[in-house]
Amino acid sequence: MAKKVVVEANINGEPIEFLCEPRQSLLEVLRDVLELTGSKEGCLTGDCGACTVIVNGRPLCSCLMLGVEAQGKTIQTVEGLAAPDRLHVLQQKFLEHASLQCGICTPGFLMSAKALLDRNPKPTEAEIRYALAGNLCRCTGYDKIVRAVADAAQTLASGQQPAGHLGSGPSATEQTERFLQEQEVK
Repeated sequence: MAKKVVVEANINGEPIEFLCEPRQSLLEVLRDVLELTGSKEGCLTGDCGACTVIVNGRPLCSCLMLGVEAQGKTIQTVEGLAAPDRLHVLQQKFLEHASLQCGICTPGFLMSAKALLDRNPKPTEAEIRYALAGNLCRCTGYDKIVRAVADAAQTLASGQQPAGHLGSGPSATEQTERFLQEQEVK
């Protein structure tokens, strides 16, 4: 067994310190050490995008990054999208547009779309398709996903919040967990 390394990073807005082996991927660390299971293991070669997270503002396949490389980095996972009182607009629009089926690819699509909208709040359809090109889905057509991202961009640009997720009821974290659990069941 290799000697474990102490790594300090900011994950989903929180300073985190964890131990990992030098050979462990960031995906392994997120899922197995930190128990952030939203990022999915698909191909382990960076071809499917199911494990996409945002590292220092850029989308990255977490299966291709070593956990030790997270030292000093800012990382956002799908668990960090929602606010305490509501889903992120991308999550809401994916639901409204029925942009998911089995859910394996959904976290990666959400994170790639989030990275796009962070750097380009008014993308064209071609820019959306280009930004999502590294994410594969075997269940649903890409048109619903592209429409959901375009609708989210329009909602964000207008300053509106998606209806139905403010106020009382389950927290955004609970809604996200339920959303991800439902996807794992299917």
